[in-house]
Amino acid sequence: MHIRYDRPVSRSAFLARRLALFSLGLLLIVVLAHRFGPLSTPEFVLLVLASALPAALAVPLALLGLARLWQIGALGGVASAWALIYAALPLALPGYGYYLYVTKPKLTEVSTDLADRPAFVSLPNVPQHLLPRPDLPANSGEAQLAAYPGLNGRRYEGAIDRVYEAVRKVATENRLVVTASRGEEYGLPALELRPTTESPVEAEAEGTAPATQDALPESGPLPTARPEPSLLVPLSDGEPEGTARLQFATRTPVLGLPFDAVVRLREEAEMTLVDIRVASRYGPHDLGISDRIAEGFLHALDAELLGIAGN
Repeated sequence: MHIRYDRPVSRSAFLARRLALFSLGLLLIVVLAHRFGPLSTPEFVLLVLASALPAALAVPLALLGLARLWQIGALGGVASAWALIYAALPLALPGYGYYLYVTKPKLTEVSTDLADRPAFVSLPNVPQHLLPRPDLPANSGEAQLAAYPGLNGRRYEGAIDRVYEAVRKVATENRLVVTASRGEEYGLPALELRPTTESPVEAEAEGTAPATQDALPESGPLPTARPEPSLLVPLSDGEPEGTARLQFATRTPVLGLPFDAVVRLREEAEMTLVDIRVASRYGPHDLGISDRIAEGFLHALDAELLGIAGN
């Protein structure tokens, strides 16, 4: 007489695998919809938290399946292992976000000039009904200095036009998209080449040039001085002459969290001062990402302008 042994089955293990797989699939859809689709950041955060709920429920069920495998040899050990693997990412993402929330200073922006923060040219008009961005607290400057003491502005020896060109180049290489600018006329080269087809003889005949001027080539570019600051239109928001600002929008590479940045260039004597301000677009906390964006931009700008940096 043959005895047939029916191996028990752990239903909790297979249920855990389904829940964890559903959680992982939902998270991937949400991330892709936010990074490349129309999903806004407040809804993205809400859905990420929602996707973690099935994963959180799958973990104890998977552990129960492993316990039944150890105790009575119930079928479902492989399903429990896969459930724990599937649930890792949906739980790790909000867990890492919470870790940054409690370990990083509660700031929504950083700036290299805390006494006179670079002003945004235009504020983005985005709804913040789920993740409103509060005003800066009074002690934000002290909190930034304590957390990011190495975030400082830059001084470069040279005219503002060269630094302005380098800022545009570095911004393009670091996925910063220009959304607005002010005072860009200060970033024009000191000598801007303009074509001309008139020869000095023709100009003298027409009365547009004095007859005593030195001989010039009959064709080719002529140097033209950059306009004097007094002839330029002053900024309407109180910025002093010789100041240019570029405002950028950027997103984090993986999750696509939006941030806004403004770079201010000021020409003083033979030096150009560069300051940057980076702000999160949503929520009461930037999770330390603003500092990473600002530091990365300034280091790239130092490398681009290697040799002309001052103290």
